[in-house]
Amino acid sequence: MPGKVVYEYAFIRYVPKVEREEFINIGVILYCKPKQYLAVRYHLDEKRMTAFHPEADLAVIRHYLETWDCIARGDSRCGPIALQDVPGRFRWLTATRSTIIQPSKVHPGLCDDPSQILDELFSHYVL
Repeated sequence: MPGKVVYEYAFIRYVPKVEREEFINIGVILYCKPKQYLAVRYHLDEKRMTAFHPEADLAVIRHYLETWDCIARGDSRCGPIALQDVPGRFRWLTATRSTIIQPSKVHPGLCDDPSQILDELFSHYVL
């Protein structure tokens, strides 16, 4: 039976008014170096987001998140950041930002299957 490996994750947050620091979790980024795993999963609950911030531009937010997912997958159509190695892409995705889409601090854990952990984090903290 294989041993557990370290993974790191951050939540993706919608922060409509950066100066107020209020947010809604809208996604998860999960990275596992030993398994060369990097994935982004997100969900836009349009009703909740517009209740939280009626001026939310969901099309723009969706575009940003699609780009983050594209970078995580290493798709060359997403520019030079997507061409970095897996750790470089994770560090770029989790870098501190002062924008309406921000990552949380990075948190570690141990797992056997990073995709299962991504499912659990996403279900528990985003949906």
